[in-house]
Amino acid sequence: MKRWLASLARNTHASSAAEFALVLPLLLIFLLGIIDVGRLMWTWNRAEKATQMGVRYAIAADMVPNGLYSYSFVNGSTITQGDPIPESAFGGASCLINAGAVSCSCKTGATCPANLVGTSNSDQASALTAFNNIVNRMRLFMPEIGSANVTIDYDYSGLGYAGDPNGSDVSPLVKVSLKQLTFRPLLLMLFKGSIALPSFSAALTMEDGQGTVAN
Repeated sequence: MKRWLASLARNTHASSAAEFALVLPLLLIFLLGIIDVGRLMWTWNRAEKATQMGVRYAIAADMVPNGLYSYSFVNGSTITQGDPIPESAFGGASCLINAGAVSCSCKTGATCPANLVGTSNSDQASALTAFNNIVNRMRLFMPEIGSANVTIDYDYSGLGYAGDPNGSDVSPLVKVSLKQLTFRPLLLMLFKGSIALPSFSAALTMEDGQGTVAN
C-alpha cells in the first residue's frame, strides 16, 4: 500500500490537465475582456456618430419648438425691426419627450418666449413629428436609442435679427444629447449586470429650421 501511494505521488501524467484547469478561467476572463473592450468602443463610436448625425439633421429640419420659430422678438420699445436678438430676450431652451409628448422649456436662469410649442393640437403634433424625425435619423446609427434618451437644446448663439421675414428671428446653437445609455459586458451577462455610459452630445448652429425637403 505504501509503495502504491508513493508511486501515485510521483506520477505526473495528469499535471498538464491540472495546470490547464487552473489557467483556463484566467484565459477566458482575459479573452472576454478583450472582446468587451472592442464592443464598448464600438458602442461608444455609434453613440457619438448618432449625436453628430442627429444634430446635422436637426439644424436643417423643422425646429422642434415651433412657437420659437414663428415668434417675433420685435416689441416696439427695446427691440426694433432688424435689431440683433440679445441674450436677455432668448437665453436658451431645452426639449425632451415627456409622457409621449414634447416638452420644451426655458433653461434655468434663461429667458425665452412663453409658448415654445404652440398650444393647438396641430402644433403639438408638429413638434412631436420634428422630434421623432431627429430620433429616427439617430436610430439609423444606433437602433437601440429611444426618444426618452434624447434631449435637444436650442442655446443662445448671438445670431439672429428681430422681425426676420425669411424664417426664425433667432439662429440658436442646436445641441443633441444622448443620455441614460447602458452597456452590458459579456462578463456580466450571467448576472444581468450593465455599465452606465456617460452622456454624448454634438452641437451645430441652426441653418434654416424649416427643412421640409429634409423631412
